[in-house]
Amino acid sequence: MATVELGTASQGAVTADDISNRIDRLPFLPFHLRIGSILGVATFFDAFDSLSIGTALTMIVASFHLDYRSVGTLLSAAFAGQFVGALLFGYVSERVGRKWAFVTALAIFSLCSIGVAFAGSVNEIFWARVIQGIGLGAEVPVAAALFTEFVRGSARGLFVMVYESVFVWGLFLAPVAALACLTAFGPALGWRALFAIGGLPIIVAVIAAFVLPESARWLASKGRLSEADATVRRMEEQARRLRKAFLPSKPLTVAGGRTRFSELFRGIYAKRTFVVWSLWFCSYFVSQGFQSWAPTLYMKIGGLPASSAIMLQILTSGIMLGAVYAVAGTIDRVGRVPWFAIGFGLAALGALLGVIVTGPMGMRTWPALLACGIVMGLGSSITGLAVYLYTPELYPTRMRAWATATGSSLNRVGAFTAPLIVGWLLAEYDAIALVFALLMAVALFAMIVILTVGEETKRRALEDLAP
Repeated sequence: MATVELGTASQGAVTADDISNRIDRLPFLPFHLRIGSILGVATFFDAFDSLSIGTALTMIVASFHLDYRSVGTLLSAAFAGQFVGALLFGYVSERVGRKWAFVTALAIFSLCSIGVAFAGSVNEIFWARVIQGIGLGAEVPVAAALFTEFVRGSARGLFVMVYESVFVWGLFLAPVAALACLTAFGPALGWRALFAIGGLPIIVAVIAAFVLPESARWLASKGRLSEADATVRRMEEQARRLRKAFLPSKPLTVAGGRTRFSELFRGIYAKRTFVVWSLWFCSYFVSQGFQSWAPTLYMKIGGLPASSAIMLQILTSGIMLGAVYAVAGTIDRVGRVPWFAIGFGLAALGALLGVIVTGPMGMRTWPALLACGIVMGLGSSITGLAVYLYTPELYPTRMRAWATATGSSLNRVGAFTAPLIVGWLLAEYDAIALVFALLMAVALFAMIVILTVGEETKRRALEDLAP
């Protein structure tokens, strides 16, 4: 179907094809920046609140004298809720829209973070984290689908990866905030102050309810063409005011049809679902299997005080940030598949080093753990963010958020099971080398999957990728 001239169609002439074509011709605008800022703050605090338990545990362990099994249970608590939240809000976002699913998820995890801050026992922390996980599990995949639907295909990798980099900033600043809270308030109150900070995005939820636009592609897919057209017109008018040129693009055709959630497992989407589910599970199994445990391992195995353990976590997160921006600047040129292979390869290499230095070499020291953790962290930071870019690209608008959310639910399965398994291995066998061997095997499996059946998506329009 031919496209209409930008901004000149009457409402009666607007089609879903027209909406997608016009979005793909738009340069990056302050409109995109505003959306990215709102979603980015929420994604930052999603990472902050997800990791805060790992850094807070250095203080909670000191306050409640927890053993390995109890630590593993608390680490996994939020991930149980995240599994439910990802599936529930993936469904909701396809039915009622991306915006309100995002706002609701943000409000849930913000209020529950405040609830953790006022918890009076380990049991209360556990249940508040389970409920908080519902919001944490929903926010990032819904936000990823919403932002992806607003940016053009030719530079989507750069825009989405830079936006998603705020997740790593959350991982980086969570231990910084934890160290500041520990220094200012001591271990008994420091972890409470940390979770109180995690409740700040409730303010963003209120702002988003008033100013965040609904996805124009989603509106068009639901037949709400006048609303979609109004949103795209605002973007076009802003581009003209700023004298920014519209970009050339080939005509796009939007596939019609009802949302059928079972379509994930049929036709071309069956293979894609296998690939992305493998990537989600393996990436977060590896990262949470070590990174969430790292500060506690530095204390219990490496013999460091809590403040030093947190400092090492800050160092690792800072290095991961550099890797993310290197990937963001090249992923539209190099491609998704090569970067996934590099990421999982680095994770496997770091784990192999862990097997060697803590097994045959017997180096159960914090420098050995740190070196292995940095290499693994570099790899998992690449794959953990790239999968948020890759998954929405592989599915049509009618099920994009659902597909991203279901994939993300496998992330939660991996992130839930990994700390428990690590805790069990350490408690039963005191064998950190076994932990590294397991993480290496998982990373190698994912690398094989992406190299053998992964599909490249760089520089392609969403409508071309998902017929």
